[in-house]
Amino acid sequence: MRILITNDDGIFAPGLWTLVKELKNIAQVVVVAPDREQSATGTAVTLRQPLRVQRVRPLVAEIETYSVEGTPADSVILALGKLVKSKVDLVVSGINQGPNLGDDVLISGTVGAALQGYLRGFPAFAISVAAVDSVYLDNAARLAVLLAKKIDSNSLPTNILLNVNLPNLSLVKIKGAKITRLASGSYTNTVEERFDGKREYYWVVRQKIDTDTDEKTDIWAIEQGNISITPLHTNLLNKSSPSIPDSLCSDLLQELQKT
Repeated sequence: MRILITNDDGIFAPGLWTLVKELKNIAQVVVVAPDREQSATGTAVTLRQPLRVQRVRPLVAEIETYSVEGTPADSVILALGKLVKSKVDLVVSGINQGPNLGDDVLISGTVGAALQGYLRGFPAFAISVAAVDSVYLDNAARLAVLLAKKIDSNSLPTNILLNVNLPNLSLVKIKGAKITRLASGSYTNTVEERFDGKREYYWVVRQKIDTDTDEKTDIWAIEQGNISITPLHTNLLNKSSPSIPDSLCSDLLQELQKT
């Protein structure tokens, strides 16, 4: 199995290398990621300037690693189009430190990168932990391993795009795992006027808003201490959902707690 790993937090982000350490135990891993932090770039693709790539020394030994002067989406496009010479079986984006829930998936670079893999015919998932300073990245990395194994064994469909979020909790405090849909709303963007001592300028500010958080939504699942697994192909692309086994969530949690 060969897995392309990317992110939107940059090539040296802790979440990315925590993910690499776990996935390299079950697959051949290639890392292609932005050379700097690229949060909130969504699905942006660079069209009017050159894309430069540099091979870099990996933080985990013997991992083929490239940094891209571009967006997360650029990284996946370059990886699948030019950089990775052998067949890729799965695209994984993360581990993002901070949640990607509700309407935020529309601006998430983490999700935007996974989407590029899916649009090119590869199973893909984005994975995040719901805290900017999470100390539970290992939980997400081990969950990624379980999902990768299920895709590789055809226990999950290969035409799948998932957005996975974990609560910022220890394993023993995670209550369960839920198949969810995107909540309607989470934040809105407003503009503040500021002054730097010489001239006025504007600053975009994100404000939390009331959300549709019934028991089927991703935000509700995280707030209740559950893992949220959202099939995005149905939400974003109006495609019918591949069949996901009813036992997936209970199986994943049991297996995660054994690791």
